[in-house]
Amino acid sequence: MSFGVSQRQTFAPDAAEIERLADAAIARMPDFFRRHLEGVVLRVDDFAEEAVLDELGIEDPFDLTGLYTGRPIGERSSTISGELPAMIHLYRRPLLDEWAETGVSLEDLITHVIVHEAGHHFGFSDAEMHAIEDQA
Repeated sequence: MSFGVSQRQTFAPDAAEIERLADAAIARMPDFFRRHLEGVVLRVDDFAEEAVLDELGIEDPFDLTGLYTGRPIGERSSTISGELPAMIHLYRRPLLDEWAETGVSLEDLITHVIVHEAGHHFGFSDAEMHAIEDQA
């Protein structure tokens, strides 16, 4: 069952709904960016794995809403083989928590995280993306 998160709902969107919203965010991106995201896997989990949180030095699993894993476009090579595909991970529970705390629409929040993680796919650092956001 699909529903719009703008409706008055009494339950949290499930992983399939988060994925639908993420797919819609990607579909709204300019064609140039969308083409470069083909083959990037979108994965929705409730939380990041403990090993990921440990590696990033994050103690509270609610502090991570999304993550890009993989080799950025500019670092790819035909001589490298055996790597997992690039992935954008969305973490449902932290996203829902931030949605409830901030009042930002879930669509806007997911779009923000998708754009941020796509920026990593293009090779931008967090600092570069924050600078771009500040200029926008």
